[in-house]
Amino acid sequence: MSHFSKIKTQIRNLNSLKSALQDLEITWKPGPHPVRGYQGQTHTAEVAIEQDNDFDIGFSWNGSEYELVADLQYWQQPLSVEGFLSRVTQRYAYHTVVNESANQGFQVAEQQNQEDGSIRLVVQRWSA
Repeated sequence: MSHFSKIKTQIRNLNSLKSALQDLEITWKPGPHPVRGYQGQTHTAEVAIEQDNDFDIGFSWNGSEYELVADLQYWQQPLSVEGFLSRVTQRYAYHTVVNESANQGFQVAEQQNQEDGSIRLVVQRWSA
C-alpha cells in the first residue's frame, strides 16, 4: 500500500511551475525523477524537491494538472502543506499571467506587492 498522498492543484504549465519554485528559492530536480517515500517506495514526478530527511516532494502530471505528491507524514518544509501550495500557486499564477500577457502583445508596466500578500499588475500594449 502506497503512503503517497496526491493533492490536486490548478497547475497546468510546467514552465510556470518551475519559475515559481525558482522565485521561492526552492531547489528542484527536473523529471522524470523519482520521489522517495516510506520504505523505499518511489513515485515518478516531473519536478522533484528533495528534503533533508530523504523523503521527497514532487509534482506529477495526472493527465489534466500537476498534483503535489508526497508522503505527508515526512513533510519537512518551513510552511504547512497548505501554506507551501498557496505560495507556489501564487507565484505560478503570476508567471502564467505575465507569460500569457506577453503572448498577446502586452508587457508589464507596473507591479506592486500589496500588504495582504497579493500582487497588483498593470499590463499595457501599444497599438499603432
